[in-house]
Amino acid sequence: MSTLTESLLNAMTWRCIGPPRGGRVVAVAGDPRNPATFYFGAVAGGVWKTTDAGVTWHNVSDGFFKTSSVGALAVSDSDPNVIYAGMGESTIRLDVSYGDGVYKSVDGGQSWQHMGLADTRHIGKVRIHPKNPDIVYVAALGHAFGPNEMRGVYRSKDGGKHWERVLYKSDKAGAVDLTFDPHNPDILYASIWETYRNFWELSSGGPDSGLWKSADGGDTWTDISENPGLLKGLKGKIGVAASPVKAGRVWALVEHADGALFRSEDFGATWQKMTDKQDLRYRPWYYSHVFADSQDADTLYILNLGMWKSTDGGKNFDEIPTPHGDNHDLWIDPHNNQRMIEGNDGGACVSFNAGETFSTIYNQLTGQFYNITTDNQFPYRVYGTQQDNSSISVPSNTNDGAIAWSDCYAAGTGESGFIAVHPEDSNIVYVGAVGSSPGGGGALQRYDHRTGHIQLVNVWPEVYNGIGPKNLKYRFPWTFPITFSPHEPNLLYSTGNVVFRSQDEGMSWEPISPDLTRNDPSKLGPSGGPITKDTSGAEHYCTIATFR
Repeated sequence: MSTLTESLLNAMTWRCIGPPRGGRVVAVAGDPRNPATFYFGAVAGGVWKTTDAGVTWHNVSDGFFKTSSVGALAVSDSDPNVIYAGMGESTIRLDVSYGDGVYKSVDGGQSWQHMGLADTRHIGKVRIHPKNPDIVYVAALGHAFGPNEMRGVYRSKDGGKHWERVLYKSDKAGAVDLTFDPHNPDILYASIWETYRNFWELSSGGPDSGLWKSADGGDTWTDISENPGLLKGLKGKIGVAASPVKAGRVWALVEHADGALFRSEDFGATWQKMTDKQDLRYRPWYYSHVFADSQDADTLYILNLGMWKSTDGGKNFDEIPTPHGDNHDLWIDPHNNQRMIEGNDGGACVSFNAGETFSTIYNQLTGQFYNITTDNQFPYRVYGTQQDNSSISVPSNTNDGAIAWSDCYAAGTGESGFIAVHPEDSNIVYVGAVGSSPGGGGALQRYDHRTGHIQLVNVWPEVYNGIGPKNLKYRFPWTFPITFSPHEPNLLYSTGNVVFRSQDEGMSWEPISPDLTRNDPSKLGPSGGPITKDTSGAEHYCTIATFR
């Protein structure tokens, strides 16, 4: 590298160009005393705080955290300056980021200290004793991609300085949910989840999954998984919530071949099936979250693709529209059940009327991008595919230097793929749309910005849902390469397990290579099981990952 080149590169600085559109959030919390203060944890962006009820957000963990994926947040009811963050999301999708244990703040998020449990990797819940911020519990799922010992429920009695594991099942099953009655915090319920994943399969459920109860603050535990009324046999992920209003009332949402929502009125001794409504149980490994209202014993919420509310104890549910789908976490003010914050795959949103309206998610710089590229116009624009959202085009600069949301536009609906801009016509964009578009494997969109028209130009239009990739003619991963030739601007390439070429803007495709993968049948079965299949295409393996 020449001295001049090195000098030019060293003089370059980073600047944020956006877009101001939130990314996935699976951890939220609120200050129980200050009505305008809330927190959320981004799955790849640390902890963020608002002091104006969601009008503006700012990051409070940069410079303190060694990892950025936040799986759980808890603010102390007795001292709201004390906050615990459990790192590593427990919704273990293919592109999951792991964490490094627990961080703690004692000054409302201004500074943080690492408190250990680094090898827990993925933390599902953190619960703080309602009267003593030094007593804290952690539901640790453990490694997603293999067995490890640091799993289960951990307890600290000295503010996180020392931890003791109080519930452990095995090195392949960890704790994913944890709840207690704040009026009787010695009674705890914890769900243990046997799960693992690799790059070609997700497994949810096994003999070590179950529901456990402690009546002495975690000193001893009893397996209540098959108490009268609950389902017998193999279970997967279980969401659990104790009512803070009615002593003894607890709900459990159980992944099972006959999965359903159950309720107990006697501290888990016996159970009654409330509903097996499918809308509450889609992709249970990704959701299965239950939240009891803080003031009304008959009101509870279940988060899934949608946000669902019951006012009759769990028998019937109505959907609450949220600013974005895929809902994961909810914090309800312990003193005012109208005040809440909800986390979804588009960000975090605040409500002061129990979900009738929410604050915006278009003010959070936490989007996750699979791929980015630029076009050849001047000034150039930057394009990317945002996880659980659309593709996006953002200007590199504007006349006044400020880049607003109105300066951006979606360049197709595809969230997960590569993105390529025609080298001679920046209005034409090709974007991979697996998971966001009909048409099966290799779903590919051609977007024309002049008209806003989106046209499917799929490489191979074969429906893949519910099918193992070994039964498909061509295999495409969740994120498959798309690129223009640097030599011939009208020559477009894409790849599955073979390389494809189009010379007519995607109207037709021809394979130009043999299968370039190992084509290992052991890695080409349908993903999921042993209870629920999850054949979304994300785990299609033996495919081409990059192409030049």
